[in-house]
Amino acid sequence: MSFYDKGQPLVSNKPMKMKPDFSLFLLQLIILTAASAALAAVFLNTPAPVNTAVCTAVFLVVLILTFSIRKNNEWERAIVLRFGKFQKVKGPGLFLLLPVADRIAQTVDIRIRVSDFSAQKTLTGDSVTVDVDALCFWLVWDPQKAVLEVENYVDAVVLSSKTALRYAVSSNDLSTFLEHGDIIEKQIQEQVDKKTTDWGITVLHIEITDIQIPEPLQDSLSRVAQAEREKKGRILLAEAEIEIARKLEEAVRIYAANEPAMKLKILSILNEGLKAGNSMMLVPNSIAEELKTKDIFGLQALSEIKNKKEADK
Repeated sequence: MSFYDKGQPLVSNKPMKMKPDFSLFLLQLIILTAASAALAAVFLNTPAPVNTAVCTAVFLVVLILTFSIRKNNEWERAIVLRFGKFQKVKGPGLFLLLPVADRIAQTVDIRIRVSDFSAQKTLTGDSVTVDVDALCFWLVWDPQKAVLEVENYVDAVVLSSKTALRYAVSSNDLSTFLEHGDIIEKQIQEQVDKKTTDWGITVLHIEITDIQIPEPLQDSLSRVAQAEREKKGRILLAEAEIEIARKLEEAVRIYAANEPAMKLKILSILNEGLKAGNSMMLVPNSIAEELKTKDIFGLQALSEIKNKKEADK
């Protein structure tokens, strides 16, 4: 199975587009509408010199607080900085930022992600050039470390996985890579996870999706595989012949010790031949003499009757 379709990766590191969420905007609009209505009522019931300044100040405060409300989805965590210093990880749901002082440095998705990476034109342990494509399944379990300790944790995970994949390819033979891919995947996963754990990231699984080898080597491997299948087929046939020979040897001993059983076997063979509709049967002399002596089919009796009739004439 090829991991690429017309040169384009099937998996993208870009987040999926979701439908617009206007719930926060509607909440802010409701708060501003309610505050405006309350201030309008106060403005109409207080003296003019006082109510203008008070209502304006209150409206500005409400406006600032309203637009300080933030909302995160269940799978999102916001890294909040206060005057450039880490303050808190907030979310999911609604939360309030301190105006002017607080800002969201980055919103982290803590769901399991899938990133594609590859090791192109890499030499295996037995000096074979291969192109290997793989997938990395990972998640962020500590958003604070992922954002504050790594400049771009997505690229860091992909590049670390690519480096580990190249190392795994160069330290194993092609046959090991083809026959024990699950072990190689486990080694890569452990190597990458050991590095990313300090970043608050866990690598769950590495999956090799495609291994491309040179065309001449593909033909050679195909011939080797065909020869191996023929070898196994001949071995199985020889083992079957040996088993049949052992059973025939056992049958010979049984028939040698039991003469009636041997005769019944002879009759069974003749019966099968007769049921097949054969007009002529070739019977060994020993069996014919035995049948004649025992007069199994009454042939001797018929011959005597015929001879007697001819003598009477």
